[in-house]
Amino acid sequence: MLYTVKEVAELTGVTIKALHYYHKIGLLQPCEITDAGYRLYGGKELERLQQILFYRELDFSLNDIKKALEDEPNRLVCLTKQQELLIARKQRLDCLIKTIGDSIILSKKGVIMDKSAMFNGFNKEEWKNALSEQSEYLKDKYGYDMPEVEDTQVDNLNEQATEAKQFIISVSDALKDGWKANDERLQQILKNHITFLNNHGHNTDAKSFAAQAKFFLEDDFHRNMLENQQLGLSYYLCITADIYATSN
Repeated sequence: MLYTVKEVAELTGVTIKALHYYHKIGLLQPCEITDAGYRLYGGKELERLQQILFYRELDFSLNDIKKALEDEPNRLVCLTKQQELLIARKQRLDCLIKTIGDSIILSKKGVIMDKSAMFNGFNKEEWKNALSEQSEYLKDKYGYDMPEVEDTQVDNLNEQATEAKQFIISVSDALKDGWKANDERLQQILKNHITFLNNHGHNTDAKSFAAQAKFFLEDDFHRNMLENQQLGLSYYLCITADIYATSN
């Protein structure tokens, strides 16, 4: 069965204008164009459109989606990768929400997180402002409301925040010093960090961490957080994690 542009738009929720543009840039070609100039789409084209929409949900650019689909023509492989990326995003968001929830409890009590270099110099009001920005972003971008967190998690939070900051500093220093992403020293730093995460309740393997690093690169908010510390850090971390995942 073949579908017109209008029918595909009604079926999928993608606008006619977007479908025309996808055709123009070679992202989604119709299977047939009639003598009258009407674009027609079949089952394979609808499957490709589904994959495009999954990648759009992950905030891939249209150019990156095109490259991804060209590199992965197998639908099952493509869908499996998309599932892994979405699961990794959910895990990362769960971790972020937990951390922010813990931080809110501390800020309400006026506790200064001395153990975490990430927040050195913050007073109570500055801390609240920082939390407000992250909270609004998570709510607006992903529809997540931060859950309540137990007071007993505070010490563990401080320890995790300290280690996470030191990890980022180490990776940033490696970038400044010109270490290649496959440098054994850098790969060991990554291995130690993943081990720490698993020892503190975060079920993380090499592949899931690589997917999280890719999420950092793709998500504007988190990419900017890394890039503000060191230009190119988000891409460097992503490549380093990908190399580690490939070899483990």
